[in-house]
Formats: sequence, structure tokens, C-alpha cells
Amino acid sequence: MSTPAFARKDERTAWAFLLPSLVLFATFTGIPVIAALGISFTQWDLFNPARFIGLDNYTKLFGDPIFARVMGNTAYFVLLSVPVQMLIGLGCALALNRGIRGQTFFRIAYFLPVVTSTIAAALVWAWLFNANFGLINALLSLVGITDVPRWLASTQWAMPAVIIVSIWQNLGYAMVLFLAGLQNIRADLYDAAAIDGARGWRRLWFITLPLLSPTTFFVLIISIIGSFQIFELVFVMTQAGPANATNTLVYYIYQNGFQFYQMGYASAAAMILFVIVLIMTLVQYALQSRWVHYG
Repeated sequence: MSTPAFARKDERTAWAFLLPSLVLFATFTGIPVIAALGISFTQWDLFNPARFIGLDNYTKLFGDPIFARVMGNTAYFVLLSVPVQMLIGLGCALALNRGIRGQTFFRIAYFLPVVTSTIAAALVWAWLFNANFGLINALLSLVGITDVPRWLASTQWAMPAVIIVSIWQNLGYAMVLFLAGLQNIRADLYDAAAIDGARGWRRLWFITLPLLSPTTFFVLIISIIGSFQIFELVFVMTQAGPANATNTLVYYIYQNGFQFYQMGYASAAAMILFVIVLIMTLVQYALQSRWVHYG
């Protein structure tokens, strides 16, 4: 059989294996996204027929002060949680990569929150952050802090509390990815650096971090996308309160769609989220390709 015939057969085999995934993707992702785009141009409350209103939902969104607050909250959450999560995850990975005793135990301990039910974890943390009888404020009182934060009841401290829980839950995932990247770096590079007199921070800065850049950008992309989709922690711990201090974009979409029954308005907000995540993903991939090429 000729080579082109083999190639065509391999291509048909590949499409046969991909077909179930493509069907599922089209059914549960592609079609809903297209439907949401269409609904975003309508006024629809689920009970009456949808009415086409053009760009009115988008115009209303950008003039809504609550939506502006929501976007600010979401940006605050992403800009604070992602760098801290990545830095701590990288630090833990560097520590575990040194061959310390009990590596398996520490890997399990750090990764356990990732596979823990978000709802269950949020309920426990909501109790820990309780302003009146929570364990965190009890510990702060023991060390002499009298003016303890009210945490989830405070417009100032509610979002930091949610960020702390998010970092705790996602830290293990970043750590595992960084650890996999570290273990792919050839040991002879460190040996050569040691011969040249490079140790400690110099090896980290000139060998580890540059060679870890593909992993770093992957973790960055995944963390940003995941942070933009924060919902369960807000839903359980604060219900977007107090005074919309923790209202994020996905929760705002949920509110308008399933509490206020403004499906067109909620779909317009969902399209804003889709565009933001798409743009940031494309930008990060472009930067990754450029930095890896010139690194």
C-alpha cells in the first residue's frame, strides 16, 4: 500500500477516535455558546417569548455601576490570588524537589485540597472565618489582637477571606505542575553551573526559572481562567455580600439569569466573560511562544 494510502487511513482512524469528543464538545460547549450569544441580543425572562433588542443588553451592562463593581472585584481577585498562588506553589515545588524526607506525604497534603469538595471546604472555612465564634479570630485573640477582623461580614475583609481559601484550595495543583517541570530539567546543567561557581539564587535565576518558563506560562493561563470563573466559594461563603463586596462576574451572571430571570442580560455578561478569557488566553500563548523562543 502506498504512503498516501497509509496517511489517509491514519487520518480516518484519527477522526474516528476524535468524533465522540467532538460530538460532546459541540453538544455541551459549542452549541450552548452560540445559543448564549443569540440570547444576549434578546430580552427573555424564561416565561415569555424572547424579544430581540439588539445591543441594548450590552449598553445597559457598561452603564451599570454594579457591573463595574463586579468587574473590579473580579480583577482584584485575579490579580491577588494568581500571583500568590503561583509563588507559594513554586516555593513548595522547589522544596519538594530537593529530595527531603516524607515527599509523598507532603505532596498528598498539598494536593488534597484540590480534590476536596469545594462546597464542603467553603462551609468549613465559613465557620473558621465567623466573626463571633470562628477559630481564626479566636487564635488572633489569643496572641493579643483585640480588634479582630469581621471577615465575611466586612466589606474590607470578605474578599481577602475568599482569596485565602482559593489559594489554599488551588495551591496543590500549581505545585504539582511546577514539580513536574522541575523534574524535567537536566541535572547536568546544575552540575555545569556548580563547576562555574553558580549556586543558590544564581542557579535559580539563570537556570531554573528560564527552563521552567513553559510550565510557568501554562500555570498562569490555567490559574487566570480558573480565577475568572470563581463561583462556588462566593456562593457558599458570602452570597456576593456584604454590599456586593465579593460579587464576581460568574456570580453576577448566575444572579441575573437564575434569580432575576434576565436571561438576555445574563447571557451578555457571559459573553463579556468569554471574550475576556479568550483574549487573555491568546495573549498568554503568544507571549509564551515568544519567550520560549528567545529564552
